[in-house]
Amino acid sequence: MGDEVTAHPRARTVHGLPEYDWRTAPEGLATRRQLRAQQLRPGGHDPVAILRCKACATRPQRVCTRPAYLYRVDLALPVRPMTLAKEAALDKAMAARSTCPFCRRRYHHVLPLRTLGSCLECHDGTPADPTTYIAPPGHALAA
Repeated sequence: MGDEVTAHPRARTVHGLPEYDWRTAPEGLATRRQLRAQQLRPGGHDPVAILRCKACATRPQRVCTRPAYLYRVDLALPVRPMTLAKEAALDKAMAARSTCPFCRRRYHHVLPLRTLGSCLECHDGTPADPTTYIAPPGHALAA
């Protein structure tokens, strides 16, 4: 398919925003993910259009269940720098998702805690590769 395909906005939503099909949004509009890839953020501005998902692009009468909001790139602001407090909070959240509650090992990947409740080694005895986790801190004696 060439670049000669252009689409016109169709107001199909209750909010009255123009709606574009998959890969037909005009230049100057981007989703949050696309803005983030450019080190930008919406900056408090409301979305100006809606991008319909790939599955709904071929079905014009279908109500899109996975729309993405489009923001103006020229109004976007730079991403705020990471603070030490925010970095510590993110590390704490990731530690909760990657630490086994039984053996206290912190893995380099997210554990299936919702389904299994622990790492595979604690769940069914499957040995874990020592390069995939950080051993829990040892016991420090006061004297």
